[in-house]
Amino acid sequence: MSVRRLAEDQFQPAAFAFNKENAIWAEKTIKKYPEGRQQSAIIPLMMRAQEQEGWVTKAAIETIADMLDMAYIRALEVATFYTQFQLKPVGTRAHVQVCGTTPCMLRGSEALMKVCKSKINSQAFERNADGTLSWEEVECQGACVNAPMVVIGKDTYEDLTPARLEEIIDAFAAGKGREVPTGPQIDRVFSAPEGGLTSLTTEAPKAKSASGKAASSAAAAKADAAPIPPSEAARAKSTDAETNAALKTPATAPVAAAKNVKAAEAQPLSGTATAEPVKAPASKADSAQKPSLTDKNRPAGIEKPATPDDLKLISGVGPKIESILHELGIFTFAQVAGWKKAEREWVDGYLNFKGRIERDDWIKQAKALAKGGEAEYIKVFGKKPR
Repeated sequence: MSVRRLAEDQFQPAAFAFNKENAIWAEKTIKKYPEGRQQSAIIPLMMRAQEQEGWVTKAAIETIADMLDMAYIRALEVATFYTQFQLKPVGTRAHVQVCGTTPCMLRGSEALMKVCKSKINSQAFERNADGTLSWEEVECQGACVNAPMVVIGKDTYEDLTPARLEEIIDAFAAGKGREVPTGPQIDRVFSAPEGGLTSLTTEAPKAKSASGKAASSAAAAKADAAPIPPSEAARAKSTDAETNAALKTPATAPVAAAKNVKAAEAQPLSGTATAEPVKAPASKADSAQKPSLTDKNRPAGIEKPATPDDLKLISGVGPKIESILHELGIFTFAQVAGWKKAEREWVDGYLNFKGRIERDDWIKQAKALAKGGEAEYIKVFGKKPR
């Protein structure tokens, strides 16, 4: 591991303090740990300081150490050990972390680094002329299926080409980074196969019967339409008795089984020349249907406002789900917060979420965000949204 040191004094601010929202969050975070173990909160507090300032300053390290009653050297050890902490100023609008591990390297990450060198700075960790952009090479970021990829802030941008990365960098440089869709940058849903599904795309194969007993099961399913005559029911009963006797006497099992098959072939059920295959039961996916768009319980939509709310701040809503909600005319937190039970059930069914809206408590999240944005969300949940 390379030696990691704090930035030169010329870059270091004189003091550090969490802003009001983060101070509330930090206090709640420290209280999560048992008495005498509060120092365990150092990593989350340093990450929050980095999110606030863009990087971890010497003043931030010392302030957090004081909050946790730690020696400065102990806090410094944590900051310099973990490479997730930036110890010198990075781009104010974007710090691009390019994955260079084997899957991404094989899919073109070196070309992405060349883009960063030409668009940002020839050296990693050095900012562009405006100080708005910087970059570095990192180890695996956990999206190998969608390689190559980069991370900016907390978001991943996957399935990249050099040309697409240039567009993303230009957007962040212009202050329009929030408008760039996160995740796969091609026609792919999350980590689904590129080009569409390749398995589980057809119905389950129908089961084939290989004995008189299977034929009896098939005929029993049609009992209402064609009842079995008493004489044939007696034959089936006799065959079952022989099978049970064979199970109790292993030595005779092969003989009994052969007799059962021969009897079934010689005496087919009335009205059938051969036994029909048993149909596989319909899967839940086949039987599940989306609720109608004209259903009375569909939430009312609105025209897209000039600045729609970022619905992705609701835990459980990603770019794909947000786009579906937009198609339904859902653009604001207030709309989600006002959904009645029947409307929630309609959306849950339309998204095939199986109760996820209730489990993730979209309504409570949306109410907090509609009332006071991220500040109110932190006050209610003790953490930032997403």
